[in-house]
Amino acid sequence: QVQLVESGGGSVQAGGSLRLSCVVSGYTNSLYCMGWFRQVPGKEREGVAVIGSDGSTSYADSVKGRFTISKDNAKNTLYLQMNSLKVEDSATYYCAAGRRFSVRLDDFPYWGQGTQVTVSS
Repeated sequence: QVQLVESGGGSVQAGGSLRLSCVVSGYTNSLYCMGWFRQVPGKEREGVAVIGSDGSTSYADSVKGRFTISKDNAKNTLYLQMNSLKVEDSATYYCAAGRRFSVRLDDFPYWGQGTQVTVSS
């Protein structure tokens, strides 16, 4: 079993920054990919950024140049640095883990509980 716990969400004004963290515990040896997804009410959950075990990354076009995904393997922690935040970035952000490099939701069997990010104008 794998457990993921997000933190770092909150309220920030447009143009500001937040850093989300996700601590992973349990059996992690088989995990190849970690990612951040977000969802707003009434819309589908969407991929934000993913990172593979080799450090390869992929970002949604909407966040390229503003968000950075990273991980600290020694701390079993995934991060999402969010800069130049926009109102449309407001969402519940979820940490996820999977066994292959992917942006598909169904390739991520393990999910955190979500952390709320609210960006105000």
